[in-house]
Amino acid sequence: MPQKDSLSKVFVQTLEQAIDAVVVINASNDIILFNRAAELLWGYSRDEVIGQNVKILVPDDLKPHHDEYINANRTTGIDKIVGANRDIQFPRKDGSTCWGTMSISMFELDNNQFYTAIIKDITDLVKQRKRLELLSMVTDKTDEAIFITDENENIVYVNNGFERKLGYPAEQVLGLQASSLLLVHKDPGVIQAREESIRAGNAISFDEILHTRTNQQLWFSITANPVFDDNQKFQNLVVVMSEITQTKLHEVIHTKLLEKIAREEALEVVMDSVCREIRTISGELYPAIFNISAQNTLQLLAAPDVPAELITVFQEVEVAEGNGCTATAAFRAEQVTVSAQNEPEIWQFINQQVAPYKLQRCSAYPIKSSQGKVYGVLTIASETAKPDINLLNIIVDILCPLCLLAMEREDQKQNIRRLAYYDSLTGLPNRNLLLANADQALNTAVSQNQQLAVLFFDVDNFKQINDSFGHPAGDSVLVNVAARLKKACGNQHVCGRLSGDEFVAIVVGLNFDELNHFVEELKSHISAPIEAANAQLVIKTSIGISLYPGDGHDVETLLHRADMAMYQAKLDGKGHFAFYSHEINQLAQEKQALENALREAIENHELTLSYQPQVNLTTNTLYGVEALCRWTHPKHGSISPAKFIPLAEETGLIHDLSQWVLKEACEQLAHWRRQGLPIPAISINLSAMNFHDAQLKNLIIDILNKNQLTPGDITLELTEGVLLDATAGVVQQLEDIYNAGIGLSIDDFGTGYSSLSYLQRIPIKELKLDRSFVTEISRDKTSRTLSEATILIGRTLNLDVVAEGIEDESQLQALIEQGYNIGQGYFFSQPVTAESLGNWVRQFVAQ
Repeated sequence: MPQKDSLSKVFVQTLEQAIDAVVVINASNDIILFNRAAELLWGYSRDEVIGQNVKILVPDDLKPHHDEYINANRTTGIDKIVGANRDIQFPRKDGSTCWGTMSISMFELDNNQFYTAIIKDITDLVKQRKRLELLSMVTDKTDEAIFITDENENIVYVNNGFERKLGYPAEQVLGLQASSLLLVHKDPGVIQAREESIRAGNAISFDEILHTRTNQQLWFSITANPVFDDNQKFQNLVVVMSEITQTKLHEVIHTKLLEKIAREEALEVVMDSVCREIRTISGELYPAIFNISAQNTLQLLAAPDVPAELITVFQEVEVAEGNGCTATAAFRAEQVTVSAQNEPEIWQFINQQVAPYKLQRCSAYPIKSSQGKVYGVLTIASETAKPDINLLNIIVDILCPLCLLAMEREDQKQNIRRLAYYDSLTGLPNRNLLLANADQALNTAVSQNQQLAVLFFDVDNFKQINDSFGHPAGDSVLVNVAARLKKACGNQHVCGRLSGDEFVAIVVGLNFDELNHFVEELKSHISAPIEAANAQLVIKTSIGISLYPGDGHDVETLLHRADMAMYQAKLDGKGHFAFYSHEINQLAQEKQALENALREAIENHELTLSYQPQVNLTTNTLYGVEALCRWTHPKHGSISPAKFIPLAEETGLIHDLSQWVLKEACEQLAHWRRQGLPIPAISINLSAMNFHDAQLKNLIIDILNKNQLTPGDITLELTEGVLLDATAGVVQQLEDIYNAGIGLSIDDFGTGYSSLSYLQRIPIKELKLDRSFVTEISRDKTSRTLSEATILIGRTLNLDVVAEGIEDESQLQALIEQGYNIGQGYFFSQPVTAESLGNWVRQFVAQ
């Protein structure tokens, strides 16, 4: 009877109906039973496997030695396979695999050993287990902090990331309520609203600051997902927390501080916000921010919660190596960290101050531009010797660029303010700021019933300095004057540069005697020698002073009247000062009226020329005539040239006046010659200012050509002002005129201290002895000696010498005896009109 038939029908039916796969093999390891569950597991029908070796069902790597393995178990009697459960991966007919938990039993029948294998299909369970293993690996290896709560929101699971981020080990937090652990600082109302949303089935996301086990504050992006059972009952809450401290700090701090910077809040306010953000992030950090002053010292901008005693210690410290943590960082332009173990020498330097406050460490970070310029320093002290370095670096990386932006912006604002309100050369307030400061000072004087003085300064001979030594020397003079004025005024008084070489000081609260003393002291300071262009220059200023309330009640009026007083001081002699008076005001008004009248007289050709002959004393012939400008005002009558010529120079009318004189004199000379009058030449006086006109020579040549005259027909008389103003440009102009054939004469020779020194520089053909020597020549030995010296100079230099101002016979004879051969004066003729001069010439020639 076959072996299968020997099995009881009950046994076979039971195995066939089992939900687990059952495989029975005989002593030859052939399959004799393969139930329905086995067919489903392997995918083979029983007809395909019955009678086949069981290795058809085992993994490929076991097939070659599978029979040996089973037979060894049979022959040795050592049972290694019966009674054990193993999870095995089986190959299926279609090439796929499945998993089963296999248990094997052995029974004997007719002296033969049979093995029964019962395999429970665990394919889905293995897949789920592997998935859970992967999920567990993900949760434990991820940087995210993950925890799960039960229906009561008590923590039932935390991953390794939770401990790494927040510092809480699993055994310490399991069973605790999540909100009481992590959101202890949060508004209960907010917590309740979130719980209600979760229990309503909503997943929620939010950003939150959480406190770690060590009370460090970190930003997290939190996502909470509720889990419900099949009955829609809340079962679990899965929370994933991603640390976003660096990103959030960038976002929050950038937003806050950039808003303040955009609103142009004060630099100190912005820096205070920076420090407070650091204190919010970590209470054990004590920040302070300094900028670097123009004097290269530390200036504190902000240090909230830092003891006042410490602030005073570190204020105004010089930036230098070893001079404390902050000053050293600024000096090195690199981070400096000091503690008892690091940079001990610097720590010892500052520990005397910080020891009472239990500070263990101090780090200073220079706030510097991409070009390496250090604008300031962010200094962070801590109560622990080992603060969170990662957090500290994050803070510094975020805040130093923002501090730099704020400081650079402040620097730009200050530069713009300097450009708008300060003189770029001297650094003094310009006109706009000066007037604003003067208004404030005047308001103070009014409210406190004090006297206020406006001092108007003008640098004497400044144009000559510029022309003689160059504009850099002139700039140096202005800078020195400004510095001395600023030092004298200090913080008590106001000063500024009005324009050019004009300065103003506003002095409040001094009585008359004190003000006089102040002005004298100021003059003394300003007149100290200045080194410029390799020369020592002694600078003098003319100062005009007006007083509130006597001279005016507003700044513009006081300035105007101080300006008038300054011009009066110049008339009194350079280097003087003068107070405004009503007499000065009257003179100023008269001067203004005279200026307007002079302008009209030039435009309307109301001026005239008078002519005075010059006689050759040796041959008794006409040497030439001098053209003299005259002005008869319809209301004021005859106005002296000594009055209207300086006015023309001061107001700029001199150019139009001189041009008119040149044209008129040359036209008259041409007219006389057309009448047949033998007038050799005509002398014309020009102002020193005319010789700064680069077109002067061309103008003269053009006028001569129009009147058919030659350059030798005119002589230009130079005053002492031309000699004093004989810059390189002026000397070149004179040489060009001389080389063109036009004669040059020095008028009033002997009265100017610089005349002799310029004889070798200026190409002249004639000297004119000043009338002051001629007047006293017959009675005064000194005058005779000086006039004799003048004729000797003329002879030596081969120059004509004209003695002007001869009024009587004794003067004439004395001059002839000394060798003078040209004379001019009332003895021959007063200055007369052109027609009268023609008649005089006819009579003189007839004699």
